[in-house]
Amino acid sequence: MNDPHGPPTTGLDMPLYREATRQDADQIAALMEPDVRARKLLRRTPEEIAELTKHGFVAQRGETLIGFCAVEIYSRKMAEIQCLVVDANCRAQGIGRCLVRMSVERARDLGVMEVMAISSSEDFLRGCGFDYSLPDQKRAMFCQLRPRHDPADDE
Repeated sequence: MNDPHGPPTTGLDMPLYREATRQDADQIAALMEPDVRARKLLRRTPEEIAELTKHGFVAQRGETLIGFCAVEIYSRKMAEIQCLVVDANCRAQGIGRCLVRMSVERARDLGVMEVMAISSSEDFLRGCGFDYSLPDQKRAMFCQLRPRHDPADDE
């Protein structure tokens, strides 16, 4: 499922984009781990990652996953981009943008009206077509019901 509008790479360097499978869960967890330790992503249980593959997409080079993104469908009204991660050595190549586009298309195909995304990179999200629903309201607030990170990450 290579995206013809994907990042401008050629030859052997061109990532393969495809739907994620439950069998990808361990590689996805390993891909996420550096950003989890840096507190850029929330830690996910193996079960949560496996569930996210239902509407998730991966980028891979050879047998190695280099990117993952999923869309969690809450209702016909709302979905959320989840767990966007690209290997640190593969960033700034359009891989994340392509994975987000695929995730948004999945939500559109399922009839979802709006997709939200939470990121520390406002410019990246704007480049993917996201904007604030309410221009004067720019912050989301959350009530955490479990620890944000594993205390072992601090060691």
